[in-house]
Amino acid sequence: MKRKQVQRHHYFRLILVSIFIGILTSSLAYSLKLITEHFQKLIFTFAEKQNVILFIFLPTIGITAIYFLRKYLFRNRRNKGITEIYKTVDYRKDHLPLFKIPSHYINGFLTVIFGGSTGIEVSTVVATATIGNAVYKKQFSANVYKLELICAGVVAGVAVLFGSPLAGWLFAMEVIARKFNKTLFISCTASALVAWIFMIFLKSEPLLPINITEWKWVAVPFFVILSLLGGILSVYFTVLVIKIKTFFSGINNNFLRVNLGALIVGSIIFCFPFLYGDSYHSLSEILNHPQSYSLYILLFLIFLKPLASALTLGAGGDGGVFAPSIVAGAFLGFAFSYSCNTWFGTSLIYLNFVLVGAAATLSASIYAPFTALFLVCNLVPNGFELFFPILIGCLISKTFAKKLYPYNVYNYPS
Repeated sequence: MKRKQVQRHHYFRLILVSIFIGILTSSLAYSLKLITEHFQKLIFTFAEKQNVILFIFLPTIGITAIYFLRKYLFRNRRNKGITEIYKTVDYRKDHLPLFKIPSHYINGFLTVIFGGSTGIEVSTVVATATIGNAVYKKQFSANVYKLELICAGVVAGVAVLFGSPLAGWLFAMEVIARKFNKTLFISCTASALVAWIFMIFLKSEPLLPINITEWKWVAVPFFVILSLLGGILSVYFTVLVIKIKTFFSGINNNFLRVNLGALIVGSIIFCFPFLYGDSYHSLSEILNHPQSYSLYILLFLIFLKPLASALTLGAGGDGGVFAPSIVAGAFLGFAFSYSCNTWFGTSLIYLNFVLVGAAATLSASIYAPFTALFLVCNLVPNGFELFFPILIGCLISKTFAKKLYPYNVYNYPS
């Protein structure tokens, strides 16, 4: 009886602490999302109106600023993304140092607003995980709940970024914890509820304000083919990130490393402005004007988005594969349906294939099919109308990608 009372006491404290973490991390994620979207649009519009040649040099400004901040403010301590979280949870004595919060927050912001072709998702994940780790170190809960508190931080951060508490919950389980138990359920659910309440008061709009009209069973074979292509695209992206990061780590001259990667990224953006920053803005443009873009342009976008993202990360930008996978997969889905409609006389609905392509590529890139499913369903107002095709895409692409290449960017042995 006494043992059960102690256990209930621990659970109660875990809930309270997870709620506290959820409040902190929801606020952090929302503020980072808000200011990044504002300044990314502001700088992009300025360059577009004043002189498009500025696109070549803007990534250099952002990544150079990150280099000097790392050198002088953060004492040459590097950010390594989600692998830092894995090391922390695998070894009880290892912790995420507090500087990771401002470091990832500022570096993610600077990378994206100046055109670095990635997103703030991974920056948010590590910063929010650090908040959970910091609260754990204060011993507000039982000593065995380190993973639970880190996951509580991640849940709210991802939930607020994408307007989906369930996607945040699943991401913590599939990608961070990689297991399920009662205490993880308690901490993650408490944090997800906080994020949900947070979003009620601060209404977030879907990324694509376009409604799904219908989908037909006859399109299922096309969804399957697209899912396989999404798996291939994710492997291409993974290999690019690994190879380019390895190449840049071998360049000892810091000036050369930063500027080589940033200037190449800037040159790509100069030719294809759609690849600026997280590139979410480009999806509405393509869907609203589908006849304005040739298949050749779409193919360039599909292959250049992962390349620009890998170069951004290799040069020292902060970010990960989240936004690039969604955007490249969406381009792939649009190009695939466009090709089928043009050459084979089909009447595939572009929006449906954009969403399935995005989900399939993200699922294969992060090995998290259910996270990708619920996240992409929240990108449009009635995304769950497409639940079954997106589920098929996520499961097939992840399985196929693992058979093609046994690693993703999170589990590659460094």
